[in-house]
Amino acid sequence: MELRGACIFGQSGGPTSVINASAYGVFKAALESGSITRVLGAAHGIKGVLNDRLYDIAQEDLKELELLKNTPSSALGSCRYKLKDASVDDTDYKRILEIFKKYDVRYFFYNGGNDSMDTCNKISKYMQSVGYECRVMGVPKTIDNDLYGTDHCPGFGSAAKYIATSCMEIYQDAYVYDTGAVTIVECMGRNAGWLTAAASLATMQGAGPDLIYLPEVAFDLEKFMADVERIWKEKGNCFVAISEGILDKDGVFIAEYGQKDVKADAFGHKQMGGAAAYLAQAVKERLGAKTRAIEFSLLQRCGAHLASKTDVEEAAWMGAEAVKAAIAGETDKMVAIERAEGEGYKPQVKLVPLTATANTEHKFPVEWITEDGAGIKEAFAAYAMPLIQGEPDYAWENGLPRFAKLKKVLVKE
Repeated sequence: MELRGACIFGQSGGPTSVINASAYGVFKAALESGSITRVLGAAHGIKGVLNDRLYDIAQEDLKELELLKNTPSSALGSCRYKLKDASVDDTDYKRILEIFKKYDVRYFFYNGGNDSMDTCNKISKYMQSVGYECRVMGVPKTIDNDLYGTDHCPGFGSAAKYIATSCMEIYQDAYVYDTGAVTIVECMGRNAGWLTAAASLATMQGAGPDLIYLPEVAFDLEKFMADVERIWKEKGNCFVAISEGILDKDGVFIAEYGQKDVKADAFGHKQMGGAAAYLAQAVKERLGAKTRAIEFSLLQRCGAHLASKTDVEEAAWMGAEAVKAAIAGETDKMVAIERAEGEGYKPQVKLVPLTATANTEHKFPVEWITEDGAGIKEAFAAYAMPLIQGEPDYAWENGLPRFAKLKKVLVKE
């Protein structure tokens, strides 16, 4: 049966260079739908719903909305807000239901990663429990590529392309002097090493790290030192890539070796960073070598100038497919990507139950890591190369990128 009513779209968690492409996909499909009567955007994710701060997307210029495809970060604003279980405290849920009823919201689309799918799942289950008909769909997003249920996640391809390209550029710079040095690059990846593995794409081009360490394998400081010393003596230089989340056999993050009282967010995640700096100092003290620590930090998730066209298009595609699925009657699902069998890269859509994907991590396959734990096998390249292909059409103004400029008109009852 046709369900008519307004929709709300929100963005949550860490931004990516293509998350706004998913927003564009949702907005375009929703605005063109005869079933969706009003398209609303939540300011700062679920907080915008709770605070009744919603933008009227119909008030935006269509050209500006289209520019979202190449605008990095979260145009509507993001958040890291954890909903308590409704059985423990249903205050937030009652407020969400109140807002949904106020604007006759019958469709809810939430764009994010593991924690965001948890939020989406909780809202979906609550609406079902109180008998309020609202079709809830998750739209995948994360550069970490650790979201369960999808072959890969929008945001990963562009971040991987940025890391591989940057490593190739760093390689050119690191080898210009006749005095040896050890360069350590730190990539994002708390518990999954997909992004750091992307550095191996540069190595396969002949201009990347000599050693790569992921959190899927316990990090041994003494073995690391021996690996670095061996290559440094053989080549006169050593280039290393590490995940921010590498940890020792006791489960202690290397980033915590040089830190105290590292605070965690609402989902229990500690802020990472600093592992490369710690290791660079340790190498300098042990070997006496010149060292340099480089953190890609926010650059790997906001570098839209190095985005993958494939990634941009798939992000927008996922947003549109979420709307189409909901209008067709689906709910309590996340849209996902799977590869069709056969030669060549042929992505197709599938739907995954929110219960299955919420808070479940998709780790990097250990069988794709070399036996010594310090490299990546070619099987990863076969997986990743299709995802970094193409350069998106980019809008420029005065020699600089032209990003979307939304009016963000607050909705009126």
